[in-house]
Amino acid sequence: MSFLDHIARCNNADLRQFEPWLIGTERAGFIHRDFAPVLAAKPELFTHRKQGWYFAGTLDAPTKRTAAMHAFLLELRAQGHFKGQWREEPYPVTWEFWRPALMTMERAAVPWFGVRAYGPHMTGYVRKRDGLHIWVPQRSRAKPTFPGELDNTVAGGQPAGIGILDNLVKECGEEAAIPPKLAREARAVGYVSYWNQSGAQLKPDIMTCFDLELPEDFIPQASDGEVETFELWPVQRVFETVRDTNRFKYNCNLVLIDFFVRHGLLKADDPDFFAIVGGLRHAQPSLSQLPSL
Repeated sequence: MSFLDHIARCNNADLRQFEPWLIGTERAGFIHRDFAPVLAAKPELFTHRKQGWYFAGTLDAPTKRTAAMHAFLLELRAQGHFKGQWREEPYPVTWEFWRPALMTMERAAVPWFGVRAYGPHMTGYVRKRDGLHIWVPQRSRAKPTFPGELDNTVAGGQPAGIGILDNLVKECGEEAAIPPKLAREARAVGYVSYWNQSGAQLKPDIMTCFDLELPEDFIPQASDGEVETFELWPVQRVFETVRDTNRFKYNCNLVLIDFFVRHGLLKADDPDFFAIVGGLRHAQPSLSQLPSL
């Protein structure tokens, strides 16, 4: 294993298997060729032309699109799609986070439509006499996704209707019992992005990275059942575990690698330094750069 292996694992998407999905003239996501027949069976909602999929133009407002998509997704769930991962958690559909959402849609369906997801990922660390330490949680073995794997100290997806910092504060309370006043001391320090494919699902996602220096006497507590335990690890142990193993959830590795770069654990003379730093923010192809199918 190496840091570059983790970056490659997160960026395994083959866009030759996808076509863009648009709402009007704006990109909403990507549709895999194996998922396309599901859309083709609903011509009143989806049409195909010019090597792309288009949402019904008659749905000319976000509320109308949201309602129509929700009804369609409920049909798919009844047919056995989403495999128990339905959450009743609406995500904004927007290619750039600062732009108004074109609509919202159920979180479980987002990767099937290649919609970009966002979310805060925070590294909670403690500064001791012998150096930095990081609070490392283990995900619950009962979680439907990546059970039992290691995670960032606090992390979550970005639902509609809440800002990134407020969402982080909420997640801090739910996942680690970090009080709001302390959670609001977290600093936004950058982002990581990647294009990950799993079968017909695509995640062209952006995660906002936060650092939070925690008091030495503070101990996170798992409070919502999503985390089994928290352990305080010396940063070198975290560094080596990320570098040498697959124990951390795949995209959480990128957040930690970014932490290692910013805190000087990855040296500029490392032969992979520039490839690693560049790989943390994977280029996003424009529609004109997409290969023909």
